[in-house]
Amino acid sequence: MILSELHLHNFRNYEDLTVHFAPGVNVLIGHNAQGKTNMLEAIYALSLTRSHRTHNNRELINWQHKSATISGIVQKTSGRVPLELEFTSKGKRAKVNHLEQARLSTYVGQLNAILFAPEDLSLVKGAPALRRHFMDMEFSQMSSKYLYNAGQYRTLLRQRNKYLKQLKYGQQHDKVLLGVLSDQLAAYGAEVIIARYQFLQHLEKWASQLHEKISLNAEQLRLDYVTQLKLSEETTVEQAYQDLLELYQSHVDWEIEKGTTMYGPQRDDIHFMVNEKNVQSFGSQGQQRTTALSVKLAEIDLMKEQTGEYPLLLLDDVLSELDTIRQTHLLTTFQDKVQTFLTTTSLNDVARQLIHQPKIFEIEHGTLSKGETQ
Repeated sequence: MILSELHLHNFRNYEDLTVHFAPGVNVLIGHNAQGKTNMLEAIYALSLTRSHRTHNNRELINWQHKSATISGIVQKTSGRVPLELEFTSKGKRAKVNHLEQARLSTYVGQLNAILFAPEDLSLVKGAPALRRHFMDMEFSQMSSKYLYNAGQYRTLLRQRNKYLKQLKYGQQHDKVLLGVLSDQLAAYGAEVIIARYQFLQHLEKWASQLHEKISLNAEQLRLDYVTQLKLSEETTVEQAYQDLLELYQSHVDWEIEKGTTMYGPQRDDIHFMVNEKNVQSFGSQGQQRTTALSVKLAEIDLMKEQTGEYPLLLLDDVLSELDTIRQTHLLTTFQDKVQTFLTTTSLNDVARQLIHQPKIFEIEHGTLSKGETQ
């Protein structure tokens, strides 16, 4: 999968820009606040229909205008696919092959991208919400079914939580409707939980190999999916649905007292185990960073395994956060495998030695110099 061409119109500090990228490594060099991260944000948004930096669409639109457009040409094994995404204050419109998509869920998956930024090094030691967000964002690109089920679950969860609060404060009294909401929530929740469990098993396969290599065979990495259900490889979606529904039914009074849903995938987490110890609690900063790096890089092969196409790799000023050893493993892992976009204020000696013929763009005040291959 290659993004051969990108056009930005009134997006952030880019008024009107067309750029052609190399199929290998594209390096975006410039001082801070010139537009490097804006460029990666545009590619990420073209992939997932949303920014990784803000939930407010208005922030993506150049302040002098009412809409912003990102469009691009994706080269896939199946052929050339034009994509377009428009942001307005009222919402988003997405097009595939110049045809508007009735639902954004039918658009996601046309262009897959993995973003690795300095904050992703907090994937291991950060809050559980970060890891749930990681699962939802990455797995949604690999499976339209997961994207749909996760979206339905979030909608029903908001409805159920609202109704639980109404029951708590005596604004509603009908527990029959709560039972209906519980049944529907359990059905979608079971789909999400089983999919996460299965995807994490595949991710562990790739991540453990990378972690062992980076640690020079000194460490073994395991990913444990932490959920309120008892899962095994034999657990079916139907069994997970029954177990989750039982939790709702047997704790109904407690959930009303709390005014919120206490069970389901919104409570789940991932434990990263290195040599059988939880690296979040007991690992060094170096082990935590190696684990985060292994997991992020493992997504490359997992996406290829699940979709048949390698994703784009977006590296947002991450080299400066890694030591020489981890920089080397990062650069050699993606080299000659995936199209890569790397932002930096300058290329250090390690990067210059390891990156084969990068196409370098210099960015200043939202303008790009002509890309040169070095």
